[in-house]
Amino acid sequence: MKELFDIVSKSCSKKVTETYSTSFSLATRMLAPSIRQDIYNIYGFVRFADEIVDSFHDYNKELLFNRFETALNEALEDRISLNPILNSFQHTVYKYNIERELIDTFMASMRLDLTKQVYTTPEEFNNYIYGSADVVGLMCLKVFVKGNTNKYEALKDAAMYLGSAFQKVNFLRDLKEDHENLQRTYFPNANLDSLDEISKQDIISEITDNFDKGYQGILHLPNEAKLGVFIAYRYYKRLLKKLQKTPALEIKNTRIRIPNTEKIGLLMRSYVKYQLNLVR
Repeated sequence: MKELFDIVSKSCSKKVTETYSTSFSLATRMLAPSIRQDIYNIYGFVRFADEIVDSFHDYNKELLFNRFETALNEALEDRISLNPILNSFQHTVYKYNIERELIDTFMASMRLDLTKQVYTTPEEFNNYIYGSADVVGLMCLKVFVKGNTNKYEALKDAAMYLGSAFQKVNFLRDLKEDHENLQRTYFPNANLDSLDEISKQDIISEITDNFDKGYQGILHLPNEAKLGVFIAYRYYKRLLKKLQKTPALEIKNTRIRIPNTEKIGLLMRSYVKYQLNLVR
């Protein structure tokens, strides 16, 4: 029965989320059950695409990515895929009418990671951020507002700012790994050789501005989504604060982390703030 295969597909997307990201998984668990699985479905899709270009070093990445993109196109056309991750993703795409432009833009940014290593201008960087992060935020927003067009348009800009902030924090945290292992430099003029305290603080100021603008959208999210997104926001803000306090030289030489015990504490405090109606 197709229903049984769909159950298996959705469980695969959930497993991918839980395995690859404890922080995102914790935040997703705080979403209402009515939308939780669809966020797992989106995450599974974007994670698989990202893993192809970032991790499969012993294989022909371009060939694998081409095959994945072909399978994606077939899944969206046929409304079924034998790839369980794509099968669950296409279900969410049609359930909430997620625009194909968002999906294609995301895939275009992932394809850039196969060949492009240095982003030298703000325009190049912003275009990449839009495709790799902002559109993912917009896909999730479609789920959060349950396809309501008016709510989506009202919160669209804030969702993109929040997506940008999350991605830029990831880039700053992973600066060493991206530069040494993938030979990539995302921030214009901020590779391992040129990152100093002034450059670091400029990046952090930009991210802080993105967070401030994104937070305004969280306040107006439906209750089903607000707590989960607020927790993700708090986690990334904490990570940014830790990066701000870390000398640039140390960021060059190590990957800054938040221990799981600290994540749990952050989740509990965020939950209390939410329950006391202090998210405003």
